[in-house]
Amino acid sequence: MAVEDYLDSHVGVAVAATAAILSPRVRKVLRRGAVYGLTGVLMAGDAISGVARDAKATTATRGASDAPQPVTESTLVAPPVGGGS
Repeated sequence: MAVEDYLDSHVGVAVAATAAILSPRVRKVLRRGAVYGLTGVLMAGDAISGVARDAKATTATRGASDAPQPVTESTLVAPPVGGGS
């Protein structure tokens, strides 16, 4: 290969990428970045599912309290007359 071939931008990028991949320091940084990135994705997923779970519970609770209550015998009992002790 001639010197001009090494000065080509595509060859320079390929040489730099190969050197970076083979470098132990760069591999360590890439692994650490992958771990932190995956951790961030998992935490975001937990937060989103928690918000969805809370919204579902709130909706279910509101729906149950807004619904008309059935009339039963206990709801028809009148309070004591005359009050007082």
